[in-house]
This record gives sequence, C-alpha cells and structure tokens, in this order.
Amino acid sequence: MESLLSDVQRMDKRQFFYQVLSFGMIVSSALMIWKGLMVVTGSESPIVVVLSGSMEPAFHRGDLLFLTNYPEEPVRVGEIVVFKVEGRDIPIVHRVIKLHEKSDGTVKFLTKGDNNSVDDRGLYAPGQLWLTKKDIVGRARGFLPYVGMITILMNEYPNFKYLILSILAIYVLLHRE
Repeated sequence: MESLLSDVQRMDKRQFFYQVLSFGMIVSSALMIWKGLMVVTGSESPIVVVLSGSMEPAFHRGDLLFLTNYPEEPVRVGEIVVFKVEGRDIPIVHRVIKLHEKSDGTVKFLTKGDNNSVDDRGLYAPGQLWLTKKDIVGRARGFLPYVGMITILMNEYPNFKYLILSILAIYVLLHRE
C-alpha cells in the first residue's frame, strides 16, 4: 500500500490529470459501445446474463446472451425471448410456447422456462395472461457460456464489486503507458 501511495506522490499534476482523463475515456468509450449496440440490435439491452437455471439445458446460470429486437420480425413459437414484466426490474429469459393471434392483427404469446413445469402466467403482472410485443426486450441470437458469472458474483457480493472496481481504477490511474 505504501508503494501505491508513493507512486501517486511521484506523479506530477499533469501526469495525474492525464491518468484521470484516460480513465474517463475508457468509461465513456464503454458507454458509447453500449449505445451503439442498442442502435444496431434494436434492443434496449443487447447483452443480458442468465440469472437462474430455468432455461437449462439450453442456457445455464451465468451464460451471456446476445439479443436483437427488430420490430419487423414476428415472434415465433420456440423462440427464446427476454421480456420485462410490469412491477419487476429484472428481465426474464424464457421460450415462447404459444401464440394467440387476434383478427385485428395483434399477437399475444405465452412463455415458459425449459426447466419449469408450468407456464409463466404466475410471473406476469397481476391480471396479465399473455405477453405482447411491447414486453419484449429482445430475442436470443447467440451466447457465451458462463461469461456472465462475474456479473452474478458482483450482484450477490457487493463488496466484491467494489473491490474489482477499485482495483481497475487504481490500475488505470497508476499505469503509466
């Protein structure tokens, strides 16, 4: 810890300001990439982490999913969708099991986790029996197995999150290249 403080003390003001500016550029670049992915994929959340085992064996807890949500593509039975329900903050990853088309052209659908024994009506908002297109965050287009476990660890153990963020910030501020 003493060597860390001595490194900071040895930096002149210009060098320290440069390091802080570099850190800010890294953060703003990450935000720009995220916003760019939102535009390209049409999804408010182009990347999500599977938080439960309800979709096993298709997806496991900690898998990182890549989503798209193009308005012109119809929802199909068998597709894996990510949806948000009114009153719940966390999106849910489940498979479409039934479609209900009305004569006016509106489509409603029902979802279920592959590893669940019943459909998702118990998860929907009170009085809601079907999902609509507006509930969809995106459709799973690809995944990376277990890459999202770090996110789960950071959410379940907040001190771990602060430790990781602190280490990254210190590294960026003190790395002189």
